[in-house]
Amino acid sequence: MSKKIKIGITGLPGAGKTHALRRVVEMLQGEDVIVGGMITDSITENGVKVGFSVEDVMTGNKGVLAHKTLRSEVRFLDYGVDIEVLDSIGVNAIATANEKAEVIVIDEVGKLEVESDRFVVVVKEVLESDKPLILTLHKKSRNPLLQDIRRRDDVRILEVTHINKNILPYKIIPLIKDEIGNQKVNKDMY
Repeated sequence: MSKKIKIGITGLPGAGKTHALRRVVEMLQGEDVIVGGMITDSITENGVKVGFSVEDVMTGNKGVLAHKTLRSEVRFLDYGVDIEVLDSIGVNAIATANEKAEVIVIDEVGKLEVESDRFVVVVKEVLESDKPLILTLHKKSRNPLLQDIRRRDDVRILEVTHINKNILPYKIIPLIKDEIGNQKVNKDMY
């Protein structure tokens, strides 16, 4: 198992996992840390959730991952899921981050995303990477990948709530910065 810190942010749907992760990304980028990976977000129309988007953190490339109007054999609740968008944007963003970023983020390892075999493979690869990793995890899913992540000794699970979603990033940043600092010091020694 990798010695670099891995942080899993979990919580109930709507608790603020993505909000907390976006804030961590903004704070790290504000200090010129190279952050890569993928972030999913809700798509709303007239205040009603109608789908989910996926975004490459490094490039800003974005696509519709799931939508109520999307016809697809892969379904998640009331949404059709576009696995090709997940693979072409999300999986590629994670793979690129594993090569080029200082910190990798994955939002979210959940029921929808594990429908992609490529997603499962790339998540397993970055879990073994020697880079700090922050993932958001579906709280109740019993998917084997999520179960494996929760059982790992090198993954620290933090729960986000409506109350702590604005404070949690301030707890995560020092942990990540310590890892990045150690990584840069070790690179400079050789």
